[in-house]
Amino acid sequence: MTVGTFTTADDCALTFDVAGKGQPVLWQHGLGAPLDQPVEVFPQDSGLQRITLMCRGHGASALGDPSRLSISQLADDALALLDHLGIEQAAVGGISLGAAIALRLASLNAVRVTKLVLARPAWVDAPSIARQHGYRVAAQYLETYGAEEGAERFRASPEFLEVKAGSPDNAASLIGFFKRPRPDTTIALLSRIPLDWPGVNRAQIARIRRPALIIGNDQDYVHPLAYARELADLIPGARLSEITSKTIDRTAYVAEFRDALVGFLPDVGGGR
Repeated sequence: MTVGTFTTADDCALTFDVAGKGQPVLWQHGLGAPLDQPVEVFPQDSGLQRITLMCRGHGASALGDPSRLSISQLADDALALLDHLGIEQAAVGGISLGAAIALRLASLNAVRVTKLVLARPAWVDAPSIARQHGYRVAAQYLETYGAEEGAERFRASPEFLEVKAGSPDNAASLIGFFKRPRPDTTIALLSRIPLDWPGVNRAQIARIRRPALIIGNDQDYVHPLAYARELADLIPGARLSEITSKTIDRTAYVAEFRDALVGFLPDVGGGR
């Protein structure tokens, strides 16, 4: 495993993690998630090289100018990392926010993309403000009350209870935001990214001509299975893999996620 740092054109220092040898796969994390999230489900010893950029405000990466936080900027950062590493083409994919970054890259920078993986997508072709409202409410509680009291008050909020009823796993992730080590970055991220979207329309998505795997699961309030199915219908020839929800069985979730990747990613330059 190699950990590195590079600086973007706007002077933001970002960290990245590279593991394995073989065909490169840019594999991105979700909003507010640690490196463990994408690593846990990525297949080991599979002839793949996992490359993960810790996006602005994540891990040891700097936040930079908060006004620049957007999915578009994060996608530009990911492309800059590939340039920094001298990688002309890679499979691209990720979970939630990572899927949004990958979708934008495949739509607007197709020449750099060999295969596409969209796991538990939180957007299709528009903002998903209602489903992601809990993120912004969590940011407000964190900013107003601090981590400990904010988490306690947030647990009783109608927004949290609505998410918990639909997906206990999503609810646990929301509480996890109060435990992140840099509250300022958490507040900035949760206040901005949930209002955003990948910035590509249905026609652009339908023009993707790369092998694509869409992974989704039920009981996922922020990442509805319907979004995964819709993207699979939009992208010509896309493969849809419906896996067990973490709410039901985390072990099965991880195993099925890895199996889906193993069945799709190797031979990155190949066909569907």
